[in-house]
Amino acid sequence: MGEQGSDGGRKTAKATKKAVPAKRVTAEKGAVKKSSASKKTASAKGAAAEKAGVEKAAAKKPAAKKAAPMKRQAPAKKPAVVPKKAAAAVKGVAPAKTVAAKPPRGESRTALVRRARRIDRELAEVYPYAHPELDFENPFQLVVATVLSAQTTDLRVNQTTPALFAKYPTPEDLAAAVPEEVEEILRPTGFFRAKTKSVIGLSKALAEDFGGEVPGRLEDLVKLPGVGRKTAFVVLGNAFGRPGITVDTHFQRLVRRWRWTEETDPDKIEAAVGALFPKSDWTDLSHHVIWHGRRICHARKPACGACPIAPLCPAYGEGETDPEKAKKLLKYEKGGLPGQRLKPPQAYLDAGGKPAPPLGAG
Repeated sequence: MGEQGSDGGRKTAKATKKAVPAKRVTAEKGAVKKSSASKKTASAKGAAAEKAGVEKAAAKKPAAKKAAPMKRQAPAKKPAVVPKKAAAAVKGVAPAKTVAAKPPRGESRTALVRRARRIDRELAEVYPYAHPELDFENPFQLVVATVLSAQTTDLRVNQTTPALFAKYPTPEDLAAAVPEEVEEILRPTGFFRAKTKSVIGLSKALAEDFGGEVPGRLEDLVKLPGVGRKTAFVVLGNAFGRPGITVDTHFQRLVRRWRWTEETDPDKIEAAVGALFPKSDWTDLSHHVIWHGRRICHARKPACGACPIAPLCPAYGEGETDPEKAKKLLKYEKGGLPGQRLKPPQAYLDAGGKPAPPLGAG
């Protein structure tokens, strides 16, 4: 009995331990459900907030612009290349692949002198017959023709002076001329009234102050009406054999393109360029540069593709670089084309040049 009571008490206690009150179970289940619902609610709220944030950001972001139609791009320009013909014309110089628009900034004085003299040597080979392109038989005719060449071409002057010198062969004759008659002869040269006054005035000065002879000194020549340093050096260099640099428009243009000087005043250009060459070269240098300026290195459209000194020129590319197109730009060159003179030197004729046509013939 005692054992059974004891066993019964144990069983009852065990059963009591295992049994959980119904209220507790119900409370736990409710807590679990509440937690699960809370998590779902929080998750739903987070998703809603995220969606709202995305929509808000999308609303702020401006609508993407429609892509503009692609424009057809022009092909990139090829680098300037020295034409083979031009490079080949310069002996001993390999054709350069590209030519810079400007010379090296750090070009030394020695390098400048060498480059300038090299250009002159090459031009001397291209124009071995270079000469003054005004027709004259004596210093008087040359000084008058040079004064008349202002604002016109040497060709026009050469077509006009035969009639002038036929009627007034000496300074004394021209000094005594009737201005209106001289004006009529000089009309084709332009500015004929001012030029008539100058040539009659210098003829009177020659007749009265120099015994009818053209002086051979610079300081005397520049005293004559209408005669400046340029005209004086033309006369000194070509009529008296005394070296001088003729700084005309062609000369000014080319020496600046070649970066021999940055000066713009003719007197300063004369001094700067003269310092690069021996004095004995000055007259021929002037002819080489002027001939090149008239025939190839034009003011508006240089014929770069036909230029024999292209590898030496810092301004290569300013003009036409295509060899065939550049060849069509050449003027007054040998090979059948006439020069400026009606009576050119024999060397020019031997090289293939032709005399210029007389007035009225072309």
